[in-house]
Amino acid sequence: MRVHLPAFDHDGMDPAPARYAIRIQGHLGATVLSAFPALVPQLHGADTVLTGLLDRSALYGVLAEIDALGLDLIEVRQLTADRNHQDQVTAAHLDGH
Repeated sequence: MRVHLPAFDHDGMDPAPARYAIRIQGHLGATVLSAFPALVPQLHGADTVLTGLLDRSALYGVLAEIDALGLDLIEVRQLTADRNHQDQVTAAHLDGH
């Protein structure tokens, strides 16, 4: 007997976009970064973090592109509203605002 788990996405639509931080090992050059035009790159130590607003389809597309380019994915994190605010405060502080 087969058991089917209920689908969380009953209407077939992507859920609302969310802000993600995607950490990739190494510093990515301009050519590789051009594959991710919707994401903002930042260097964090030896890694590159790509941040942006993505729906589920776009997130899977970015992950597929990372795989196709042979990049080493370290972390994918969905940022909460509080985290987004903290990131904005930190960025403003670093910019001298």
